[in-house]
Amino acid sequence: MSKPLHLPYKSVPDMFLQRVAATPAANAFASPGPDGPVWLTWKEVGDRATAIAAGLHALGVKPEDGVAIASSTRIEWVLADLGIMCAGAATTTIYPTTEAKDAVFILSDSGVKVLIAENADQVAKTVGASLPALTHIVVIDGPTPTADVPVLTLAELEEKGRSLLAADPELVNRIAAGVKPDHLATIMYTSGTTGRPKGVELLHASWVWEGVAQAELGMLRPDDLQYLWLPLSHSFGKTILAGAIAVALPTYVDGRIDKIAENLPKIRPTLMCAAPRIFEKLYNAINSAMRDAGGAKYKIFKWSFKVGRQAYQRELAGKRVGGLLAVKRNLADKLVFSKLRARLGGRFRVLISGSAPLNKDIAEFFHIAGMTIYEGYGLTETSAGSFLNRENKFRFGTVGIPLGDLEVRLDEDGEILLRGVPVMRGYRNLPEETARVFTEDGFFRTGDIGEIDADGFLKITDRKKDLFKTSGGKYIAPSAIEGMFKAICPYVAQVVVIGQARNYVTMVVTIDPDVAAKLAATEGPFHGKSYAEIATSPEMHAMIEASVKELNSKLNRWETVKKFTILPRDLSIDTGELTPSLKVKRKAVETNFADEIEKMYEGTLAEVV
Repeated sequence: MSKPLHLPYKSVPDMFLQRVAATPAANAFASPGPDGPVWLTWKEVGDRATAIAAGLHALGVKPEDGVAIASSTRIEWVLADLGIMCAGAATTTIYPTTEAKDAVFILSDSGVKVLIAENADQVAKTVGASLPALTHIVVIDGPTPTADVPVLTLAELEEKGRSLLAADPELVNRIAAGVKPDHLATIMYTSGTTGRPKGVELLHASWVWEGVAQAELGMLRPDDLQYLWLPLSHSFGKTILAGAIAVALPTYVDGRIDKIAENLPKIRPTLMCAAPRIFEKLYNAINSAMRDAGGAKYKIFKWSFKVGRQAYQRELAGKRVGGLLAVKRNLADKLVFSKLRARLGGRFRVLISGSAPLNKDIAEFFHIAGMTIYEGYGLTETSAGSFLNRENKFRFGTVGIPLGDLEVRLDEDGEILLRGVPVMRGYRNLPEETARVFTEDGFFRTGDIGEIDADGFLKITDRKKDLFKTSGGKYIAPSAIEGMFKAICPYVAQVVVIGQARNYVTMVVTIDPDVAAKLAATEGPFHGKSYAEIATSPEMHAMIEASVKELNSKLNRWETVKKFTILPRDLSIDTGELTPSLKVKRKAVETNFADEIEKMYEGTLAEVV
């Protein structure tokens, strides 16, 4: 175990207010403006955050009360979050794409007193819902909508706070001074195996630990420029905020994913954290553009990466890259790699990937081009940042080594167990489920299976829990979706939802043999046909497609099934796809029908050159 990590702050407000006092004139956060980034200094961020804190106090918010944010990633999200915690309250995060029923459950389960909503669409999710704890709604954008409780704008909340501070300038400082390390800071909801969201309770000490642990790495620097697009409702985005505060890292905040490729050459960041899907998109765009260019340009592109890979293989073997190979690599850099870097701003020093597994080929592609991606690992339950590859200590195909003084061990079945300050207090209102995920000596059961090599690098090899993550970092509860589909579609026997580390969800379906037999015995398109003929017919495809469409109408956007395939036979015990108790063995299905599954993802990842 590494030496204990010294935490010089007792809470997020303490860390934040010390940052404001230490570097008041330095640039803190920027947002998109008509003529480029609009920057706020740390003092300006401090003034607005404390005004929000005082405004919340005026609305009756007390220490550890729940205040929710339902908004996309933007500067106001950051200000609101800091304001909530400076008021001693706890931030409940809600994705703006969350369906109304789930949003209402989250607001109710966390006992939210005030909701800070991005716009009228978010407010509309609460109308008519039973939310007895909710007293006020604050709207960031647009006209003030009608709701079941009083509504005011964020500007009005800040003005209310400034008026209170004019009469009592030390109000927020007194409140912040009372926030302790073990006070609740954040409740983040993740998917449960039943589809019902689970509220992860994270303490102030957790985020302080994350900030200090990131600062210790030396990978984040005050002279960097970070591009932050990550959903701040997700723990990955939140942990980056902690690092930015601890290090005084200037950060451009813009959650519009469709603007990333356009903005990178304009903003020219030196640092960006992302889910693998973003790197997949950039990788595909680069390869497609080169392939479309054709001719000499594409030949030079392929030659450059061939040379780069040869040099990389020598480096992996611990050998020096010299002579003709060094000359070739320098030429490849001049002709191709430098231009690729320029397309992404030309200044990247650090790229960090998390939330889901990163394809090793993509990692090597960017490394060869001079933009190394450092993969990390963590869960919402561990405040996101648990493991990370480092600038001078990285190994592709692994998620690096532990941060700070985090303790790690592998259980008998290889499950990764973690213990330390950043680990959650527990699941909101779920004591039995909380107890199940902790060992007797306090280690958190991650549900991931892994291996640790002699140098301490962790490799994730499998998932134990009945949950998976898409390459966009979204948790999916497959059994909940499968159960919904079986309830909708009367023709299916087995349903297996696929999507671990993929960029969208797909589904493998088998037809009920009894249904197939009945269809074959009736007049119509299926008369006299075999099981395989019925399963693979266009008519059956259309029938299943109609049910998939109905299913998707009931799911969150990231859960929707984009493609499906109907297998020509049912799953069976003999072929190893079912247990003796007829439970589906997911890994066996994915292995036995790998070709069919891969066809559903053809074209989503360009061929590695």
